[in-house]
Amino acid sequence: MKITKICCIGAGYVGGPTMAVIAQKCPDIQVTVVDLNVDRIAKWNDPNVENIPIYEPGLSAVVAEARGRNLFFSTEVDQAIEEAEMIFISVNTPTKTYGTGKGLAADLKYIELCARQIARVAKTDKIVVEKSTLPVRTAEAIKSILHNTGNGVKYQILSNPEFLAEGTAVEDLFAPDRVLIGGDATPEGQQAIQALVDVYARWVPNERILTTNLWSSELSKLVANAFLAQRVSSINSISELCEKTGANVAEVAKAIGMDSRIGPKFLKSSVGFGGSCFQKDILNLVYIAKSYGLHEVADYWEQVILMNDHQKRRFAKNIVTTLYNTVADKKIAFLGWAFKKDTNDTRESAAIYVADDLLNEHANVVVYDPKVSEKQMLNDLDYLATRSVSENHRLLQAASDPYAACEGAHAIAVLTEWDEFKTYDWQRIYEKMNKPAFVFDGRNLLDGEQLTALGFMYQTIGA
Repeated sequence: MKITKICCIGAGYVGGPTMAVIAQKCPDIQVTVVDLNVDRIAKWNDPNVENIPIYEPGLSAVVAEARGRNLFFSTEVDQAIEEAEMIFISVNTPTKTYGTGKGLAADLKYIELCARQIARVAKTDKIVVEKSTLPVRTAEAIKSILHNTGNGVKYQILSNPEFLAEGTAVEDLFAPDRVLIGGDATPEGQQAIQALVDVYARWVPNERILTTNLWSSELSKLVANAFLAQRVSSINSISELCEKTGANVAEVAKAIGMDSRIGPKFLKSSVGFGGSCFQKDILNLVYIAKSYGLHEVADYWEQVILMNDHQKRRFAKNIVTTLYNTVADKKIAFLGWAFKKDTNDTRESAAIYVADDLLNEHANVVVYDPKVSEKQMLNDLDYLATRSVSENHRLLQAASDPYAACEGAHAIAVLTEWDEFKTYDWQRIYEKMNKPAFVFDGRNLLDGEQLTALGFMYQTIGA
């Protein structure tokens, strides 16, 4: 079966970049990305591709090449569903904030809404692809909805989880470690799998395209993120031990990373991991384990989250303690708000929680991030509902210039590892700060010896 028209429901961090690359690599396939968010679609269609809603290095160029040729962004969801032979579901699956599974399980209401809309609109057979990160056996729910419509339309459900790292998403899409496709073992299921394999095979080597059953594919995504997050929490737990013993966590990480059985990746200690996937997927894994009565398994993975939360809390607490046990009415400059460099995504960013703790101590926080707006920063804080919206607006501000953000500050906290922070005129920054001038490097990014020589009181994690 040759695919000629693809629809993707959801124009977010996964759907937008993934479909843009598919469109660029497969110019003969019409790719339509649909979303009910009118403002988001308008930004994807902005004549200036630098204004698209997601910042990823290289993404604007990909969109510029394919948009209007065979890549389209639209709010006409029904039309795109009706025309497509293959439909990707790439909507948000946040952690539930209510009811059974609150705080652990994935909220599948958007997935179900998509399935019901497809069932209502479709008049011809469809291949439906789960692209969102989902708990194991979600495909069963989608199948149940789609196969009980009574309209004679036949569906094949595939799982095709994304393994993108934000900041390198385009690079990851161009040259993925692997593409994972799960489907049924029936002849029809295998035919559907092959149809999607044929799309990716246009640019991905066959040996990097893995096919499994549906459940293995769904679970593999959660486990991959859990293992990566586990490594971060593991090295962060050692960072605290290093600080107490006089060891250096960077030296420890280098030593153990040279062991070929371990490897060096994801052993960089920091203020904690963020992003849309790690915490959500581990909590999902915990919930699944608990639902099967596997409490020891659940406790094991939950500790990864507890360690990450501890790392953020102790970073904020250290700022307060070092600044003579009070930050009330003191200006604390944040360099960075995004959860990592080269993205404007702030979901679960460590900066949110460090700021929240400092605002509880009545600090005045001023933030500079090259890609995140003040509106987004305040939305992130307001979502926590720790204090009133007006109080958040009073205590936190964004600066459009890093030197303005740091002027008059008692301390600087580095919360995102943007490369540009290393290039600043730190002598100029030092001269304009309150003394003693503190730098708390939550990303172990800066040259501590240089800053100390300039007069800064420099603190890093794990040393």
